[in-house]
Parts: sequence; C-alpha cells; structure tokens
Amino acid sequence: MTVSVPESTWQPMAHRLAERLDTDGDLHTPAWRAAVLAVPRHEFIPRYYTQDTTSRPLRWTAHEPHDPATVGSWLDLVYSPTTLITEVAEFADRGVQAAVSSSTKPDLMIRMLEALDVADGMNVLEIGTGTGYNAALLAHRLGSEHVFSVDIDPHLVDTARDRLTRLGYSPALAAVDGADGLPDHAPYDRIIATCALFAVPPTWITQLRPDGLALVHIEGPLGAGNLTALRHVAPDTVQGPFLPWWGCFMRRRAEAGPTVGTPRPTRSGDTPTTRHTTVDPAQLDGGQRFPFLAQLHLPHGILRSIWRSDDGRIVTELRAQDGSWAEIDRDPDTGGRHSVQEAGPTPLWAQVETAWQQWADLDAPPWHEFGLTATTERHTVWHRSPDGPQWPLPLPD
Repeated sequence: MTVSVPESTWQPMAHRLAERLDTDGDLHTPAWRAAVLAVPRHEFIPRYYTQDTTSRPLRWTAHEPHDPATVGSWLDLVYSPTTLITEVAEFADRGVQAAVSSSTKPDLMIRMLEALDVADGMNVLEIGTGTGYNAALLAHRLGSEHVFSVDIDPHLVDTARDRLTRLGYSPALAAVDGADGLPDHAPYDRIIATCALFAVPPTWITQLRPDGLALVHIEGPLGAGNLTALRHVAPDTVQGPFLPWWGCFMRRRAEAGPTVGTPRPTRSGDTPTTRHTTVDPAQLDGGQRFPFLAQLHLPHGILRSIWRSDDGRIVTELRAQDGSWAEIDRDPDTGGRHSVQEAGPTPLWAQVETAWQQWADLDAPPWHEFGLTATTERHTVWHRSPDGPQWPLPLPD
C-alpha cells in the first residue's frame, strides 16, 4: 500500500530533522541541509521491519502505514535519526530470515556525506543503492548526471530507480557486484560505500581519480571496524585515517539474497592445554577499537562465539581455519584470572594477549589515530602515521 503524504505534512518534519541534525553537530553545510529539506525520505521507506524477539527462530515483522495512527508513527520514525530495516530475505531451508537492506540513520548518512567533501562538478560512485535515499541526496547536491550507484540486488535497484524517477532524479543505477565498481563511467572523484568490507577492492583504487577520496567501512574477521577516508595517493594506492566517530554497515553481499554464514571450522583433535589469563574475554565484545586491533593479530576466517557449556560455564570460543581453537571462561576466579583451554597449531589467545599489551602500550588509542594504506596487493593498518607501528590487515584468500 502506498500512502500519499502531502508536502505540508512531511516538509515540517524534514525541517525538524534538519534542525536536530544541526543541533547534534551532524549537519554543518547549507548544501546538505538543503538536500535533507528537499528529499522526502518517506518516499523511500514505504514499509519497515522490526525483529520479533518472541519467535524462535527470530523472524521479522513488516510495518506498513494504513490508518492515521500508523501513518503518524511511521512518519515520526522516518524523519528521525533512526536506521530502518527495509528488506529481509529467507535463508533456504532454514526457517531463518536475514536483514539484507536498510535505510541508514540520517545523522550517520549526513556525517558521511560531509566527510566525502564533494564540490560542484564531481562524479560520485555509491556502492549500495539500497532504498535510493542516499542517491537522491547526492543527486540533489551534485545533479543526477554526476551520481552513479550500484547494488547487487536487481529488485532493489529497480525499485530505487522508480522512486528516484518519480521525484525527478535520474542518477545512473546498475545491478552489479559492488566489488567491481562501475568501470563504464570511471574515473570517479569520490566513492562512498554503505556496506562493510574486509578489504578495499582493487577496482575501486583504479577507478578513483588521482587525489580522489573513498569513504569505506573496513572490518576484520571479528566484525570490528569503522569508516576510513582514503585518498588516492599513487596509481595503485589509497591511504588515510579512520574517522573519529564510529559507523557500521551490513557486510557486502556477493549475490542477491541473504549473506550465508561461514561454516564453523573443525576443531583440532589435539589434547588441549589449560592455563590462566588476566585478559577478560569480554574485551572482544562490541566490535569496536580493541577488537579491531586484536583481530589484526589473528588469522582471517577466525570465528568467535559465546555459549554455555554443559557444566554451566559461559565461554568465549575462538576457532581458526587451521583447526586451532581456544575457550576462555568469561567468569574470573577470585584472583581475577580467566581459565583458558586451547589446542591446535596457532596459539589464538596468546595472540589476543599480545594485542592487549600493545593496546595498553598505545594508551587505548581513539579511532582517528588508526589509519590504513591499501594497495591492489596489500593492506596495512598503522598508528598515527604510515611510518609508525604497523600491522598487516588479514585478507581473504
């Protein structure tokens, strides 16, 4: 069902959203303020989904406005700094649903657009069309002829194109794998990705103009990461800092439909060793700064889980593709130590302990003290300077 919302209703709501973004320090430039006021976000979110936490397995419930009460609550959500899930997909034969697309919260989106540092006449490639709302903001700011957007899902692209056309915008859209960029319209002055990646695809580096800027969410195998602003500093190299504020996105999909989880590696049958550690396994929770550093010491493909053992202990487990594993009790003993069991060729928890010591030596650095140098062959994370402490980013095989 499509609800018609008069301009006299949504315009004041867009104005209040812009005022809130301004007051909260997210919005600074008149051009992006004008885009927020001009683009009706509700046109891109005719429905949204919330997770039904009472169902097992967890399911998603669709919400569509159909009467004055639901229209009012829908518009309040749409014109607020809220991320809204807009598409879900089924895992085949598993009875499980996965969120596969969303409309990013406007405060994060505007921060990203301002960090993109665009100017009139620049060409921008967006990776992750989604609902089309961000493409509309870009098209309003730069003109449709300067905006290019791709998504892996043809349905999302077709729906976004219809919405954009209805509002008078005509950016170039394509249903392709975002890892390939969009070579037909390259080079680009700016690239903005609204999905998380393990690495910067080589095509993005080669399709970016000299001194161009790419805004990319890089995360490692533990799912910890942040946005980084990368300048094209050499023909095969981008480099720059992580942003001082945190933002996260769904991981890039290589095909339409839900992202299929990675199979758990088989545990080594070696006899485990038992010892104690003073590093609390809860320090790996949350997906932010220390977990980001810790995963730089771990092999790609590491999996982390939390579960309850048969004897009632709550355990953090790490597993690696080579069969190595570690189990760490989350409850400490009276001396503040946690029991560790581990086996296999790679000492996984010892590597986390090494990272913890480095974290302390670096004085728990904020995000903007980390940076990334990415080439078509290698990615290196550094602290404060490309010449400072360095760690290779674990990359997929």
